[in-house]
Formats: sequence, C-alpha cells, structure tokens
Amino acid sequence: MSLPAILTSREDRADGFDVVIPESWQQGRTAYGGISAALAYEAAKRAGEDLPPLRSAQISFIGPLSGRVSVTAKLERQGRNAAFVAASVTGEGGIGLSAMFVFMRPMESQVSFTDGDLPDLVPPFEAKEIPAGTGPSFAQNFEGEPIDFTAGRGGADIRRWFRLKDRHGLDPMTELVLMGDGLPPAAMAVMTTRAPISSLTWIFNVLRPPETRDGWWLLSARSDHAKDGASSQDMSVWNAGGSLIARGMQSIALFG
Repeated sequence: MSLPAILTSREDRADGFDVVIPESWQQGRTAYGGISAALAYEAAKRAGEDLPPLRSAQISFIGPLSGRVSVTAKLERQGRNAAFVAASVTGEGGIGLSAMFVFMRPMESQVSFTDGDLPDLVPPFEAKEIPAGTGPSFAQNFEGEPIDFTAGRGGADIRRWFRLKDRHGLDPMTELVLMGDGLPPAAMAVMTTRAPISSLTWIFNVLRPPETRDGWWLLSARSDHAKDGASSQDMSVWNAGGSLIARGMQSIALFG
C-alpha cells in the first residue's frame, strides 16, 4: 500500500488520526523511519490555521512501530513568523516517535548565500526497480540507483538517486520527509559483518521548496565519527536540477 493510499484510509480525530502502517513499510521490527516521520508531519501541518512552510524538524525514534498507530499533533506556539508543533506516533507498545516541527514564513534578510554543489553523479531519469530481497521491506516502495558506498580513512560516505513509486496527490513536503531517511547509515560502508542498527534522532532543515523533476532526489550521508556503538552522520538531499533542498544530521546506534 502506497503512502497516498495509507493517508486516504486514515480515521481523523480532533488531534490527529489513526492509521495502519502495513508490513510493506517495515524495516526490521519497526516501520521505516521516513514513513513514521511523514505521518507525524501530516498531522502537524493540520494543527494550526494558515501555517507557513515547514522549515525545520527534530525527530526522536523512541520505540518500534507497526500495524495500527495513533498520530497526534499539538500547536505549541504560533507567532508572527514561526509556529512550533509537537507531534507523536504511538502504537501498541507505546510511543514510537516524537517530533517538533517548526514552520516559518520567508522573510527579507541582508544575508543570502548557499554552498551545496551537486555531487558528480548523473541523475538516472529512468525507472529502475530495486530487486526484491535486496533490502528491507519498505525499499520495494521506491525506485533508484544502487547505493554508492565509499569507505575512506576517518569516515564513510553513501549516496543514491531515489524516488517514490506512487506519489500521486502527495504533498511535496510530505514526500521530502518520507524520502529524507531513505539511506542506510553511512557507517555501514566500513562494516565487515552485518550487525543490527537503529536510528535514534534525526534533525533536518528545509532550505528550498521541495521541487524536483520526475520525483528524483539524490540522498547522501557522511559519517566521520563512530565509536562505542554510536555514529553521527551529516545528511543532504538534492533535487534533480542540482539544488540543495535539505540538510540534516542523524544519531545512530550500532549493535555490533
């Protein structure tokens, strides 16, 4: 079931909605972090009147989520320029995700610069199926190039062109939130044996409106520190035209 279909099936409440996350969106024993975050955003954007665009999010992956979940959101404060909305996703085992979304209107400023050149990878612009059984269940909802792993001294990089198979009618910002967590941890580039992993926190800033061509996004992640079972990585999302759309940071637990 695609994300647009999942959202169509939701049962709305005053503070959010109930919905079922199907097995096709699982990643091990929990739902793919991107879909949990996207559901939280969908509730958050309805929590206030005339909210400006999403500018930043702080997400904590607290526990496993699967099956039927409750998604709630509360407007904490709305000022002239920015609004803060707290959201959570709760399943049978309790809370699985907690998030704070910051919505902020564009403002005039004397400061304007950017530094985010597109890596030297050519967009595929052709649908390429991800072979069944080559990744977690949720990966079958996407198309993309094989992951480019680069392991070097003092760090590890991974990147991939990625797009959602069914994005019909989806809010572009919801799509960006869904896509942004679509890579495995960069630290996997230097792993010699498979080991369990778990995302702990994810922080991202939206730099430009989430617009691209034919649904293609380039995701990249770089880790320059992994020690004592914890890895920190920087993350970026570019559109098909080479514009940097979002930047983020993630903390990941490495169980082995």
